[in-house]
Amino acid sequence: MANAHWFKQAIVYHIMIDRFAGFKSGDWNKSEFLGGNIKSITKKLGYLKELGINTLWLSPFFETSAYHGYHVTDFMKVDPNFGGLEDLEELIKKANDNGIRIIADFVPNHCSKHHPFFLEAQHHKSSKYFKWFTFNKWPHDYLCFLDVKELPKLNLDYPATRDYIINAAKYWLSIGIDGFRLDHVMGPKHSFWKYFRKEIKAAFPQTVLIGEAWLEGIRFKHLKTLQIKNKFIRWLFRQLFRVSQDSVQKEYYGELDGVLDFRFQELMKIHITRSRDSGQIEILRSALKRHFAGYPRDYFLPTFLDNHDMNRFLFECHNDIEKLKAAATVQFQIEQPVIIYYGTEVGMTHNNPVVVNKPGSDLEARQPMNWQNPNIEVFNFYRELIKNRS
Repeated sequence: MANAHWFKQAIVYHIMIDRFAGFKSGDWNKSEFLGGNIKSITKKLGYLKELGINTLWLSPFFETSAYHGYHVTDFMKVDPNFGGLEDLEELIKKANDNGIRIIADFVPNHCSKHHPFFLEAQHHKSSKYFKWFTFNKWPHDYLCFLDVKELPKLNLDYPATRDYIINAAKYWLSIGIDGFRLDHVMGPKHSFWKYFRKEIKAAFPQTVLIGEAWLEGIRFKHLKTLQIKNKFIRWLFRQLFRVSQDSVQKEYYGELDGVLDFRFQELMKIHITRSRDSGQIEILRSALKRHFAGYPRDYFLPTFLDNHDMNRFLFECHNDIEKLKAAATVQFQIEQPVIIYYGTEVGMTHNNPVVVNKPGSDLEARQPMNWQNPNIEVFNFYRELIKNRS
């Protein structure tokens, strides 16, 4: 948390660039670009200012082979589908002028199979990029993100790979990004994260580094791609008791400034969405008090109700607006940074569930922002929560 104290007061608005603003009318339930872009986010700064947020979290804007941005083909360029570098610089400047900081999704563990470095390593064993990846049997058997063959895992033990990724992170910080949400932090080794933090903080001390360490959907066959401590025992323990999410989140203390609080989200779902008893709120508060008491006070645990990889909270509540309000009220009372996933503040929901490890089901939670028919009651409720927290 050192030198990133500003994040303690952060009210973060989480945007999926392709689906937030500027999108064309299209088939949202297909894995394709709809046209959302950075320039259109800049045009919506008035809306975000009215809502009252002070931090934007952008989905990956790097050159990519997929609409969501997580399949990176060039870590040093803005994808043309999202705009250009000048569009990003304009967003940063105008956001800052409105008192809004920007953090970016950064993906150091893997890249797209279409990345030119990987293609060269696959085609030429003598390539200088061969050691950037881990081939079990060259050229088609390689470590990847979990078992997703479209995402070859970067060999961050190799100094050239490690330094390239760190220099990419420094580049985006140099143009005004304030920090990173670090994707799949369980993939790289702890030694990488210690080095990453040292290098980043030396050059940009106010940068905030927030990790994503989520165990949901992890299967035994995936463990070989993870670098968490005691992973085999921990995986087995989770299958039996489902209590190890907290232990994984704590593992990055001293390496990152904090982690997304998936355990908080689990507790909210258990005690609010699945309950018909209003007395559950007090039981929830007790559970949350015990939860946060188990962490160091100088460790950020940004809270959220939903995100791009899971059901929207309102869907979990069977579209009961009052339950969403109850959950948001509790969330804003926690002394941790708050994250609002785009559309939650206007009552966005969906018809079909997101199923972890079911390809395409996450599109339900990634529908285009509802600009045409927002729930103004929910918007005003969120605006008031933000106003009262400030």
